Amino acid sequence: MDKRKITNLKSLKFKPFDKYGEPIHGWEWHNISFDKKTNFGTYISKLEPGTKTIKHIHEGYEEFLILDGELIDSDGKIFKKGDIVSYEPQSNHSSYTKKGCLILTFMRGNNKPIK
Repeated sequence: MDKRKITNLKSLKFKPFDKYGEPIHGWEWHNISFDKKTNFGTYISKLEPGTKTIKHIHEGYEEFLILDGELIDSDGKIFKKGDIVSYEPQSNHSSYTKKGCLILTFMRGNNKPIK
């Protein structure tokens, strides 16, 4: 099939995460189907230990699956391997990781940084 794409976790090619403009130190991503113009699609993030995300608000749904490691949300909730997290439109948060993590993200709308 010419319209099928297979992504193997063992052969990912990560690039600096630059979705918000400047790359965020310690955060890399592998784009599976994410379209920067529409902000719809899927990607895999790799966050090194100590990495923090930017506080942002969701214009659409954002959902992710923790593939490995753990992620700590701004309210202190710890997401672990196997957790599927769903944020509704107009929700906001930031996250960080002490141990590092690998995340499969499904985006359905824009995230806007909150300053």
